[in-house]
Amino acid sequence: MSPEMKGFLLFSVIKMLVVFTVVLVGVALLTLMERKVSAWMQNRHGPNRVGWAGLLQPVADGLKNILKEETRPAAANGGLFLLAPAFAFIPALLLSAVIPFAAPLNVNFDDLGTVLAGVPLIGGVLAAIVHGLLGQVAYHGPLPMVVADLPVGFLFVLSISSMGVYGIALAGWSSNSKYSLLGGLRATAQMLSYEVAMGMSLIPVLLMAGNVSFGAIIADQQAGLWYVAPLFLSFFIFLVSGFAETNRLPFDLPEAESELITGYHTEYSAMKFSMFFIAEYANMVTVSAMVATLFFGGWDIPFTDWDNSGTVGAVLVSHLFFFVKTFFWIFFIMWIRWTLPRFRYDQLMALGWKFLTPVALGYIMLTATLIWVIERRLGVTDPTTRSLILFAVNIVLAVLVFRVLDRGAIVSGSEARRRRAPARPAAEPILDGRERAPVTS
Repeated sequence: MSPEMKGFLLFSVIKMLVVFTVVLVGVALLTLMERKVSAWMQNRHGPNRVGWAGLLQPVADGLKNILKEETRPAAANGGLFLLAPAFAFIPALLLSAVIPFAAPLNVNFDDLGTVLAGVPLIGGVLAAIVHGLLGQVAYHGPLPMVVADLPVGFLFVLSISSMGVYGIALAGWSSNSKYSLLGGLRATAQMLSYEVAMGMSLIPVLLMAGNVSFGAIIADQQAGLWYVAPLFLSFFIFLVSGFAETNRLPFDLPEAESELITGYHTEYSAMKFSMFFIAEYANMVTVSAMVATLFFGGWDIPFTDWDNSGTVGAVLVSHLFFFVKTFFWIFFIMWIRWTLPRFRYDQLMALGWKFLTPVALGYIMLTATLIWVIERRLGVTDPTTRSLILFAVNIVLAVLVFRVLDRGAIVSGSEARRRRAPARPAAEPILDGRERAPVTS
């Protein structure tokens, strides 16, 4: 094996260990964050007994679930009942491997052992270990801060994220419970309904960047404007579809406590129960990171090109910017949970099929036409100018679309339907067999 291949594999393993460890620990801390956010919104304290400010509460919850007795329904399908949590958990964990979390780092060395030997105190020991295990290790060029820098980009995220519903559907079916089965069926129907809108909402991103790679999309946003401005409707459709894909309020119909107890995981306990929640929070992180990357420049630091310098400082600061953007959208998802009530099921389906999907389809055709007119007919090649023209068009479209949505034309409650329904004639009094009129006072 060549020294360059050794360097590539070594850095890949290091990034994989770091990213997956951070995701697993972060998901545990997000459970505490959600409880703190809900407490803040409801003017109470939240967890504050285990550790300083309740920081050890996720550890206590994890130990409880590990030591808790696991139960299994007698009539459940044993094999699928055990595998369903893994089928939901593994796709959610894989998605964190393809999203860039910082600017690339310029790395140039012919022998890693020589570089490590310069580290104070333990450098010699590290150099001896590397030389003994791997021999000469070399690396040259920019090191992408992503576990797997795939050329298919967000297509991989869409395909793998849609596989998580298999675990939910199998959990509902294998439990041999009517409540669980209904939850699994709801999750499947919900995924099918909103996966279409989510996929179509990203086609304008492809039209703007000309590439599905995350690196190319971030680079195009650095050259012009963040896509949230010229592709605002795509951002809105993707964000709403992301809520539905992660089964978060107001789209948590598969877990509706008032109707289905806890839905597809009603019969689960201990760590199997926790794995569904780990998958949900991991998906929430993925959606937030996708929003930050596709529409807010990812790790891009606005108004400067210093983040492309490849230095260690640029990598760290760009990662901080990416973390802040992602963290904001995680908070936003939690904020919505404790603000909006749950949709009715007919409202959920109407929003997906009657509103988001047609709007996304029309927006694709409009965006493709506008880009063709701007670039081919008007001859505008500057990315910023192109983005500003599309931004002006999106302002007009947003006013029209949200006015239609806000007036209850698509998703309406019973009161709005009652106001739109034609007036019914007054009911005739019912007379008995002796034809006596009813007594009135």
